[in-house]
Amino acid sequence: MKDYIATVVKNEKIAENIHAITFALDEDIAVRCGQFGNISVGGTHLLRRPIAICKVEGREVTFCYQIKGEGTQKLKTVEAGTRLNVLMPLGNGFYVEETEKKVALVGGGVGVFPLISVLRQYAAEKEIAAYIGYRNKGAVCGVEEFAKAQKFIAVTDDGSYGAQMNAVQAFQADLEKGNRPDVVLACGPTPMLRALKALVQKENLPCYVSLEERMGCGIGACLVCVCDLTNGKRARVCKDGPVFNAEEVTL
Repeated sequence: MKDYIATVVKNEKIAENIHAITFALDEDIAVRCGQFGNISVGGTHLLRRPIAICKVEGREVTFCYQIKGEGTQKLKTVEAGTRLNVLMPLGNGFYVEETEKKVALVGGGVGVFPLISVLRQYAAEKEIAAYIGYRNKGAVCGVEEFAKAQKFIAVTDDGSYGAQMNAVQAFQADLEKGNRPDVVLACGPTPMLRALKALVQKENLPCYVSLEERMGCGIGACLVCVCDLTNGKRARVCKDGPVFNAEEVTL
């Protein structure tokens, strides 16, 4: 983890209410898929914004984010050449065991972006199937990345792109055809993760989920992002996560 002063290379709209911002660093950086950065968007009254790292190419790091509140509204106006403070990489990230050859990615909403980093890290050595859900056709993005998977099924809530269903339903439909992975990696809204947890428990499949929580410091000090564990304890999503074994976290 380091607080980089990074230069914005580009900051552009890639889908409905979704932007991608790419930073150039002055040095190399090692990032595990599923980790995130805490971006300072300027203004003393604003907390940094925790955003998943989508991809790393050389010394360039790309984050994709949804325009939601004051911070991301300001972030989308940042122009190329601007230098911002970015604390990264943060969190534990995803890890696939050597024995886990078949990997299922299940993502929805802005949760699709951490999964792109998984695909980029493991595509050469794993058989990956991606089940990705979007709100509608206008929200579809990352298709060129997910198309690199051995199987890519994109669906939408309204049926305007792909079948009308969510990512969990798409994954379940493929399971029923006998396409069973060794491990499931997921990120998305809590209701989606809750439904997925019920499914993988029924199917006795190992599953790891990346949680989306509001964060403050990003390093475990402020306790804004605590979540409940099934053993009665609590964990800090930014420090202990954001990736958890689905069996161990309360959704």
